[in-house]
Amino acid sequence: MENSRVVPSMTTPVSFDEEEYASQSMLLQEFSKVSNIEQAWTFKSTTGASQAMFLISQTNLLGNRKRKHILSSNISRESTNTVSFQWATFPIEVTGASVIVPSPSSSKLLVVRNNENQSPTTFEIWNSSHLEKDFSVPQSIHGSVYADGWFEGISWDSSEKFIAYVAEEPAPSKPTFGDMGYTKVGSKDVDSGSWQGQGSWDEDWGETYAGKRQSGLFVIDINSGVIRPVNGIPKSLSVGQVIWAPSSRDSHQNLVFVGWPSSKRKLGIKYCSNRPCFLYAVRSPFHEPEADSTQHMGDANDNSSMIILTDGTTSASRPRFSPDGKLLVFSSAKCSVESGAHNATESLHRIDWPIDGNLCSSMKIIDVVPAVMCAEEGCFPGLYFPSILNKPWLSDGYTMVLSSIWGSTQTILLVNVLSGNVSRISPSNSNFSWDVLALDGDSLISVCSSPIHIPQIKYGLPIGETLSSAPWSWIDVSSSILRCSEKVSSSLSALQFSIMKIPVKDISGDEKLTEGHKRPFEAIFVSSSLEKHDMCDPLIVSLHGGPHDVSLSTFSKSLAFLASVGFSLLIVNYRGSLGFGEEALQSLPGNVGSQDVNDVLNAIDHVTNMGLVDPSKIALLGNSHGGFLATHLIGQAPDKFVAAAVRNPVCNLSLMVGTTDIPDWCYVGAYGSKGKSLFTEAPSAEHLAELYRKSPISHVSKVKAPTLFLLGAMDVRVPIPDGLQYARALKEKGVEVKIIVFPNDVHAINRPQSDFESFLNIGVWFKKYCNQAAGLSQKN
Repeated sequence: MENSRVVPSMTTPVSFDEEEYASQSMLLQEFSKVSNIEQAWTFKSTTGASQAMFLISQTNLLGNRKRKHILSSNISRESTNTVSFQWATFPIEVTGASVIVPSPSSSKLLVVRNNENQSPTTFEIWNSSHLEKDFSVPQSIHGSVYADGWFEGISWDSSEKFIAYVAEEPAPSKPTFGDMGYTKVGSKDVDSGSWQGQGSWDEDWGETYAGKRQSGLFVIDINSGVIRPVNGIPKSLSVGQVIWAPSSRDSHQNLVFVGWPSSKRKLGIKYCSNRPCFLYAVRSPFHEPEADSTQHMGDANDNSSMIILTDGTTSASRPRFSPDGKLLVFSSAKCSVESGAHNATESLHRIDWPIDGNLCSSMKIIDVVPAVMCAEEGCFPGLYFPSILNKPWLSDGYTMVLSSIWGSTQTILLVNVLSGNVSRISPSNSNFSWDVLALDGDSLISVCSSPIHIPQIKYGLPIGETLSSAPWSWIDVSSSILRCSEKVSSSLSALQFSIMKIPVKDISGDEKLTEGHKRPFEAIFVSSSLEKHDMCDPLIVSLHGGPHDVSLSTFSKSLAFLASVGFSLLIVNYRGSLGFGEEALQSLPGNVGSQDVNDVLNAIDHVTNMGLVDPSKIALLGNSHGGFLATHLIGQAPDKFVAAAVRNPVCNLSLMVGTTDIPDWCYVGAYGSKGKSLFTEAPSAEHLAELYRKSPISHVSKVKAPTLFLLGAMDVRVPIPDGLQYARALKEKGVEVKIIVFPNDVHAINRPQSDFESFLNIGVWFKKYCNQAAGLSQKN
């Protein structure tokens, strides 16, 4: 396995029980073997029968990568309310595939392989029986194809002759030096004694985008293999999410894409929807206008003209055309852009698309689903979706199928884009989380899970003739894809979970608070028992990052492992989390380090008062802003926690603001929405003092809890000095500390070996100090 770097403690070395490491590692390996479904597609065979194809990933610990394979199935509808999946005997491993995209007719399959070490990217076109064509694209044409899920965009045209996609622009040439000094670019007088300089520094989009300087649009003719860049797009615009626009002619000529302006600075975009973006349209480079054409876009005499389609809003992304081509639907993170919050409640909009091709700037934008400020109890809280299917439409042509966050669960929604009506079709009486994988006609292939149930495939059938309002039936699909060992199954069967409503304290007299600000928040409680009893398991309080993120009631291998080795879990969705309405979310900026801290303490008191927790055996686990919360809590309530473990924690905003890829968030977190206007690259002494005051390091002198630090050396979101400074301050005052640094990991620390080592150390660390606390409690 990859060797992480352990920084030795400056205090008395901590000796861990080798048997505990051995036993926990065996169980954690069993959990790591549980597979995940990454994507699914459905196809119609020549006989009209349905087929499904699933892309599955499984952790390969020794190889330190995720191994991916495809498993196919025939789908048989035996009656109106029954279905049968006939699975292929064996899966087929997919090696080196970055992106897989079926063609509109499902007769072809595009596989893109982004190779390493500056070698060419490969495009493969497969038909139902064999590899039909493949093309190698040298670095001189473009770099790797974007496959990140955000800038990523690959789209077949309807004729299946062209594919539009997003790739890294060719790298600029570097200066060459040798015995004669500087050598001119393109000179043939380069000998073995020369070397290339590094060239000018180019800004990237921050966390996980290292080396990605400039995204560009390209189109490949799959018959000839000719690749042409899309012209007319300024270099100040980063592009992504390209799709072909419908056309009245046989050939699709226009491309619609998302553009992020970056004329001043590229702030970090990973996990950040608060970057302004717009929809644009541009001509395909293969477009050949007819002599008598009356269609135009922008300047009719300029085939490369680019126009902005959504000048009336500050955010527009994830464009999707309706099946008949009459509607362009897109999501907007306007609330996020205008407030400065990383993520916020989204909205859905549409543009009535001119089939005659006469496009113009600032087309009329029609609101479909607005952002929900404060929902009534049990009602739709607003849209919060991480992604949208490429083909999200039911057969009526105007009903979209979406997965969205609803409180602490993920749910499946139907949205009528004409009326704006939203209906929840996944079971509302279940605390499980649901995600739609693919549509099979008007039926859905979905997956559901819970903190104690591994994911299971479900097939959804509408009952009734009106699709948007019909009740839905959900059928279990038997599959070998998602199975676990007997050891894991036995561990999970001993657990229970519930989603708890936690009332907010001390708000009755505060008239400044919005209604959403006062509403209860939620926490997911996982334990061997949900009843009051005398011998409670030690409790781990798990805190998500963001802070505008959410811990869902989905299956997490890491958290399920911790619950299986004898811990209860309290997974807190403090105010500011996604899924509870915009007012609740916007209550946190400006109040970090106080409101979120009080919410966590309130949640702990809630389960303690229920008799579910032993208050002498509570540990804290958090990553990023969750680490910010954990380190705040061990300082503000130093006698409440026996141990803490933090992954890339935010410990000092006044240090982070000068090193992170999102310095603007440091201001918004500390000052609220007014932090947007206060933000500067050169913070004043007054600003730095306020950032420090809001940070955990301001309470470091009070900390007592032994703390484990897990840090990614390649993290540019919360760079490693932030955690190291806090850890060294704890050591200085004699607190027990262990630091593990993963040299090749970014903010998420999600490389298989790093993730494994992280949670193994967390389990052993908490077991040690909870056992010590139990021993002291018995003596007393």
